[in-house]
Amino acid sequence: MKTVSSLLNPEWHARYKRIAKLNIRSSIYDVTNKCNLRCKGCFFFSSDEHKVASEENDIHKWEHFIDKEKQRGVNLAILIGGEPTLYLDRVEAFYRQLPTFCATNGLIKVPRDRFPGMMVGISLWGDEADEKVLRGKDTFRISSRNYQGDPHTYYLYTITPKQIGKIERIIKKIKDVGLKVHMQLLSNDEGVDGFSWTPEELEAVCKEMDDVLDRYPETVVSCKYYHQVITTGMMLGREFGWQECPSVTKPMDHRDPQPKRLIEFIRWASDLNTMHRCCTSETRDCSTCKDGAAHMSWVMVNKRAHMRSSRDLQNWIEVYEMFAKLYQFIPW
Repeated sequence: MKTVSSLLNPEWHARYKRIAKLNIRSSIYDVTNKCNLRCKGCFFFSSDEHKVASEENDIHKWEHFIDKEKQRGVNLAILIGGEPTLYLDRVEAFYRQLPTFCATNGLIKVPRDRFPGMMVGISLWGDEADEKVLRGKDTFRISSRNYQGDPHTYYLYTITPKQIGKIERIIKKIKDVGLKVHMQLLSNDEGVDGFSWTPEELEAVCKEMDDVLDRYPETVVSCKYYHQVITTGMMLGREFGWQECPSVTKPMDHRDPQPKRLIEFIRWASDLNTMHRCCTSETRDCSTCKDGAAHMSWVMVNKRAHMRSSRDLQNWIEVYEMFAKLYQFIPW
């Protein structure tokens, strides 16, 4: 019988023990329906999720709701939107009660005197040209000034097909402002011409992601197994999709048979009552989903499936470590 101890040498076993005790239980919260950008391909607006519920404006109701979430066992609040920094009182309500991650476009600086240890992830969609096409402006110019050298901030670099051959330049820019970077791929929910992936492009971008990880290991928070899974959509011979995704809201998950999934995961709308079906888009075809967190979670909930060899279990450990670093459960 294969066990963790039999598959891992002492070094890897120590790494396993560090993450095995974390018991991360996350949920996702729409802080607001509003945003100070309108990005082509943003799943929140492309699927009209901003229209399904009216925002709750009473901060005391937010505080009561967060207390119930804490009692429900949530130990990681992932704040999205819209743009969460438009409503820092709501962000602060989470931060006071739970480990909190704030996803932002970086145009508004999170005041560190108010949020000294909160992890911030800044969205970045390609280089200056891509950003102007997809987002209307070069956000890096502003966000890098706001967060330069911040030890609790990283860039979530959403790579597009047009970035092939150019990724190292972006990684170096991020390194030069003293920040970390994590990579995922654009899902192109709005079908912008020239921004959908071909199999050849996915193969090429995987090799390039591996290369920048080798070149910039102190800047890039990633691992090669993650690159393989997100570019192929395959894990241990299984294909990512609706029947496999672990990030479906629990009360809306009627799949039969039930796959391995995140424990008690819910994505809440900003009225504190409405739920969205999954961690991304209400309307996205799951076969096109390139969401990084969904693919990381897919690996993470399938530990036992990775206990078929030492290398497979090491791959699982590296992905779990990556997730834990991105959400500050373990240090960089």
